[in-house]
Amino acid sequence: MTGTVESLFVAREGSAPMERVESVEAVSGGLAGDRYQRGTGHYAPFDVCEVTLIAAEDLAAIREEAGIDLGGGQHRRNVVARGVDLEELLGATVAVGEARLRGTRRRPPCAHVERLAEETGLARALRGRGGICADVVSGGKIRVGDPIEVVEADARTIGREIADRFGDG
Repeated sequence: MTGTVESLFVAREGSAPMERVESVEAVSGGLAGDRYQRGTGHYAPFDVCEVTLIAAEDLAAIREEAGIDLGGGQHRRNVVARGVDLEELLGATVAVGEARLRGTRRRPPCAHVERLAEETGLARALRGRGGICADVVSGGKIRVGDPIEVVEADARTIGREIADRFGDG
């Protein structure tokens, strides 16, 4: 499975507007200069995601279904990924540009996102489509247009593949 980085966003401080960037350096603790890497995120230090990813396809569905356009980063996620099933990245090590990330958990929407976007119904529209959190395994530059690909599947996927082979033999 190979996807693409469609867009990138960072916020310098908690609750600050997301800024669209063409590239960013993944470093220990997150994305260089982003609120959570700097320790100034709204939920820091209790509910930190080093890097957040959301699917471009989900953003398009929200625009179509709810009439809410999140193209300016109102989703408050760092990486907009196209062509990748984010659920398959949970527990996996993923190459995103030069960086290596590991998907850790789903990132559900919250009322804080809705308040900042001043968009009634945003948290509901993001439900089940809020993206995932990832930790930085090894740093490197991430650019718009970079590929996203699994370099090491999570243990559950590997276990299923082994079980499937035994079932066929």
